[in-house]
Amino acid sequence: MVAGHSTMPRTDSDRSQALRSLPSIDEIVRLEALASLPHPLLVREARAWLDDLRSRVLAGAIGADALRSLVDSAFISRELLVRCDAAQRARHSRVFNATGIVLHTGLGRAPLAATAVDALVQAAGSAIVEIDPVTGERDQREAGVAQLLCELTGAGGALVVNNNAAATTLMLTALCAGREVVISRGELVEIGGGFRVPEVMRRAGCTMVEVGATNKTHLSDFVAATGPATSAYLKVHPSNFRIEGFAGTPAVADLVGLAAGRELLVLDDLGSGLLLERTIAGLEAEPRVRDSLTAGAHVTCFSGDKLLGGPQCGILVGRAELIARCRAHPLYRALRCCKLTLAPLEATLRVYRDGDPLRDVPTLRMLAATDVELRARCEDLARLLNGLRCEVVPSDSFAGAGANPARALPSWAVALRGGDAELAALRAARPVAVFARVAEGRLLFDARTLLAEDLGEVARAIRAALASVR
Repeated sequence: MVAGHSTMPRTDSDRSQALRSLPSIDEIVRLEALASLPHPLLVREARAWLDDLRSRVLAGAIGADALRSLVDSAFISRELLVRCDAAQRARHSRVFNATGIVLHTGLGRAPLAATAVDALVQAAGSAIVEIDPVTGERDQREAGVAQLLCELTGAGGALVVNNNAAATTLMLTALCAGREVVISRGELVEIGGGFRVPEVMRRAGCTMVEVGATNKTHLSDFVAATGPATSAYLKVHPSNFRIEGFAGTPAVADLVGLAAGRELLVLDDLGSGLLLERTIAGLEAEPRVRDSLTAGAHVTCFSGDKLLGGPQCGILVGRAELIARCRAHPLYRALRCCKLTLAPLEATLRVYRDGDPLRDVPTLRMLAATDVELRARCEDLARLLNGLRCEVVPSDSFAGAGANPARALPSWAVALRGGDAELAALRAARPVAVFARVAEGRLLFDARTLLAEDLGEVARAIRAALASVR
């Protein structure tokens, strides 16, 4: 950033003199202090910097005298080192999540298991996608993950697309286009980015029939709305809000019983979708994928990057013939996943089948952490921050990404005096930034979303960031 100057050029001659004093690109790239920078990067940033100076000279904001300090070789070197450093910072870079929100959408939701990271790296080169490694014949790209999903859920078929919104759209388009779909009024949700169920229905070519009231829908409402044009009953888990008190909608099993004699489908959009069979404190009410299928849902869809703990994707499981219809629909080709999603998803599902997901899937490990573990983690971080006058305090954490909305998960945090300036410094920390939160004039670093093995790096980043603003 070029500093402001009050010296104003008063004549065209002064402007011309100032412009002549600007260095050339060739002079800048030969500066010894800039020799380590990549040539294309340096040339691009030098040209942008010179263009900025030139426009300010022409606008009368900088004169020849003021410009001398800005074209000194030492100043140029400092300015371009800063510019090039900023230009080289990857947008999608690793950060430490100390917010207490486990599935933080802004921070990429689920952190991948170590085996999933390894699989992602391995798949970055040539990898098996649409070929049978035994016969060499062409094969379905999601065959590996589909087999694992069927084993884990009991489904007859499975399909993977790029997110759960895509899964819902494909399911409705392939199975219900041109027909009516009945849904409870209380489940007409909107998720992030203005993605609304009524709009999805319209785009899928379905006629939406909403029944019941906002807070209460009865099975009789579905009965009354069912007619010759009805093709399915749709349930949508209201992931990002909760209605409490006098509220309720028919369960999947109830809708399946109603649909059985009418040859209708029951489709269940679970949102987060919990694959783990064991109970985690605070998530007792979260619907499980296997429970949906056991209750009779014909097709169930859910996210891969939320409670499952894998990469971003949308997963459909259900009856084999219905999944086959979804796969055969032209829309599937536009929504299908590449090897960089399928490989880490397969590795994550293998953890569920063969390993210990509560230990090896970071999302589940964070959610299942005990009070004792969380407090001990905070005390370890506080010791590493010795001298910064920090304290260990109770905190509220959250599952995030629509899982268990509005219910806090008790946690512990390390508290330090600070506010927005300190938060900004933490976000700018290098090589790894730290995202925390502020409450009542204190920075809070919640232990639930920090892994024990990262605490040393986290402490170093905090110390460096706070030193830059104090």
